Amino acid sequence: MPAARLEVERLSAGYGSVSILSEIGFAVPAGGRLTVLGRNGVGKTTLLATLMGLTTHKGGTVRIGEREVTGLKTYARAAAGLGYVPQTRDVFRSLTVEENLFTGLKGRPRSELEFVYAMFPRLAERRNHGGMQLSGGEQQMLSLARTLLGKPSVLLLDEPLEGLAPVICDQLMATIIKLAESGEMTVVLVEQQIERALDFADDVLVVERGRIVWRGQAAEFRADRELADRLLGVGIG
Repeated sequence: MPAARLEVERLSAGYGSVSILSEIGFAVPAGGRLTVLGRNGVGKTTLLATLMGLTTHKGGTVRIGEREVTGLKTYARAAAGLGYVPQTRDVFRSLTVEENLFTGLKGRPRSELEFVYAMFPRLAERRNHGGMQLSGGEQQMLSLARTLLGKPSVLLLDEPLEGLAPVICDQLMATIIKLAESGEMTVVLVEQQIERALDFADDVLVVERGRIVWRGQAAEFRADRELADRLLGVGIG
């Protein structure tokens, strides 16, 4: 699928009777790069999970391109072009790397695995290893590669660098940037490594207590150190 516009209007959601997000609204153009920032526990992960249909919907709409997906189940949203790499990675630990990747093919030819093996040579080297034998960085590569095999038009990434060594972070971000620069997908990134997130993004949203409290260009956010310190409690270079 080609990259698609993601549009969210007055989206409210939570878990059961508990509300987390309140009237979230934003849009990302086709091929755009958005970073969602905020302190821990403010609703960033819930936002991505809500876009994927994994929370209790309480109001608002989600569109991919011209199609509204608000009422669709998770599998139908994936079929409509949403790809989601959760913070938990969700690798099938009892399966080999290649068997994990098969689940992302959705019936397409096995030859398409070469696309992700070229992107992640380490996975090619370890294709016969079990998921439980992989390092944290390798599991993250596998989770991302499996999602990419679904050829999403909008890719949602929830803290893909968490707990990884700097060299692995460099490799993963280089791959994510390359994917975004291809123009073949729209990318929404939640990430706690602020500098890397700003290097990646065109635009930034800052979430606080389930609401958007700031939005604008990444360069604008980076230039205002006092703003970053006030909203995130951290300084940026």
